[in-house]
Amino acid sequence: MEFSLFYFSGDGSTTQSDKYHLLLETAKFADRHGFAAVWTPERHFHPFGGLYPNPSVISAALAMVTQRIQLRSGSVVMPLQHPVRVAEEWSVVDNLSNGRVGLSFASGWHADDFLLCPENYGDRREIMWQNIEILQKLWQGEAIEFSGGTGEKVKVNTFPRPIQSKLPIWITCQADNTFIEAGKIGANVLTSLLYATTDDLAQQISLYRKSLEQRGHDPKSGKVALMLHAYVGEDEDLIKQKVKQPFCNYLKTHFGLVENLAKRIDFQVNPETFTEEDRNQLLSFAFERYFQGRVTIGTKETCRKTIKYLQEIGVDEIACLIDFGLDFNAVMTSFKFIKGLKRRISKQKVS
Repeated sequence: MEFSLFYFSGDGSTTQSDKYHLLLETAKFADRHGFAAVWTPERHFHPFGGLYPNPSVISAALAMVTQRIQLRSGSVVMPLQHPVRVAEEWSVVDNLSNGRVGLSFASGWHADDFLLCPENYGDRREIMWQNIEILQKLWQGEAIEFSGGTGEKVKVNTFPRPIQSKLPIWITCQADNTFIEAGKIGANVLTSLLYATTDDLAQQISLYRKSLEQRGHDPKSGKVALMLHAYVGEDEDLIKQKVKQPFCNYLKTHFGLVENLAKRIDFQVNPETFTEEDRNQLLSFAFERYFQGRVTIGTKETCRKTIKYLQEIGVDEIACLIDFGLDFNAVMTSFKFIKGLKRRISKQKVS
């Protein structure tokens, strides 16, 4: 089991200085202590994740302050990009980092995001798969034909050439079919429990491994990274007290997550009669649901049990989402315990 860091701050609308202080310092800490990767998303037009409109820009900065850790997108929304630009930008990062780039791709889901490329919204899933294939060819040095400004076809190679000859590919998965499609191309997968249960995830990993095998890939070669909110401490009650309000505030910035959970549990949400008290009650309930096995929040012992089960169902990496509203000192204190948890788990084998 590997550990990485995942960022999706809800502070995109704030105006204070040093917005990226937590990102930079925790990335440097993770680099020194053997974490596998740092994931940064692509997010547009919303405070939730709004610090990260372009993961290649963020990763270029991280390349300058780290030495060993892999720098991954979590994710590039491929239908919003031209594959040539993705190849160029990330090849720069690969050079700056001496070959530490890994890319996860998503098809996108929010229609408003597609003001950047509105013609791609309807066919976004097909375009994602097509452009991943094009990107892989460009990355490996193949000349690809595109239409130029006059409509004439022109073949191009992209520069600079990357350090890595083969780009590590991940697919951001939620639906069963996406797990299957990721297996078909031999990609790794990045997923979460925001909309799924651990039983759902176990079934999806099984589908993914079977798909890898059916297409001639080693079913054990594909990695499954699971994003989980993370905070580890010494006392369970104190941890809940410290984390609950920041976590609920964080959920408020993307209330759609909570509304989705409400539908799953038949919690009736009527927009016309929904009060602030109803909202707070639902947020509190959502926190309790997430706290039960869907986060890495707790003591080293409770988190170890959660991670051991996830390892048993086929998860290879815990992507610790750490920027959900706690202050800098609290996160850095938690890091000492996360580091100890990581060390302990790395010495154990699943029975």
